[in-house]
Amino acid sequence: MLTLVWATLPLTAGGVLAEATADWSTAPRIVLAVLAWGAWAGGLLAVLVPRPVGLTALRAVAPAFLVGAVVAAWGVGGVAAAGAVVATAVAQVLVARPGPAAAAANASAYGDELRFPLRVPPGLFAGPVPLARLALAGAVTAGPLLLADRRIVAGVVALVFGIPLGVLAARALHSLSGRWAVLVPAGFVIVDPLTLADPVLFPRARIVALRPAPAATPLTPDGLDLRLGASAGGLELRLDLPAELYRTRRGGRATTTVRTTQILIAATTTGRLLAEASARAIPGTGQTASPPPTSSSPS
Repeated sequence: MLTLVWATLPLTAGGVLAEATADWSTAPRIVLAVLAWGAWAGGLLAVLVPRPVGLTALRAVAPAFLVGAVVAAWGVGGVAAAGAVVATAVAQVLVARPGPAAAAANASAYGDELRFPLRVPPGLFAGPVPLARLALAGAVTAGPLLLADRRIVAGVVALVFGIPLGVLAARALHSLSGRWAVLVPAGFVIVDPLTLADPVLFPRARIVALRPAPAATPLTPDGLDLRLGASAGGLELRLDLPAELYRTRRGGRATTTVRTTQILIAATTTGRLLAEASARAIPGTGQTASPPPTSSSPS
């Protein structure tokens, strides 16, 4: 569905953008068209060939297209403008669903492992994520458009400040594309640069249970909550012995050593994760650890 909607954006939104910029000077209009086509092509490549970096690009481009369609529609009006807003809104909704994140994560997986994206902390949508997306879009477009409009000094200033700002924004957004719970042959791994300095492997033999965790799940005295405010998709990992983790703090510039037997995370597709964990003999509620299934030939 996302592929189809994204492929039609030049027809649904492209014409409205062209109409909205019809009174622009030739050079800025051409530059904006090149930037828009480049962003669309990069998004299509990310849909067809999913990777974490492509997911970051999609998460930045889709809302930028939606905002652009709304601004263009405001000046143009009409059925076509409304269609452009609807098309870009649908694309944004589809990009935000778990499917693209799961496809991007597992396209870069190693060997016999399954990656399940963790939920983006909801608090980030209240400011940091929209601001980072706005900064990235501005960094990419402002300088070239100002230079094309022959405002050389402003364009150079926009490039000088915009390039490092865009890099910082892109890095911040990309950190959200590499947060996973991972099932590996040896057990269970948590990869989360927002909360842990390094990925942590929890061997199957040490896992007491991996089970759903409601929002109000109580923490044990040594419990560690890595959900970052997410209330849906909670999972509780219980261990028989304390595991040592390095918790990141202050934007990743400092770490704290933590020993815990209980960890709470929030994944996007908990049902499939738990089903796959059970198939790999990782115990859930009411289960005990058992060896992984092995294949055998009939005698």
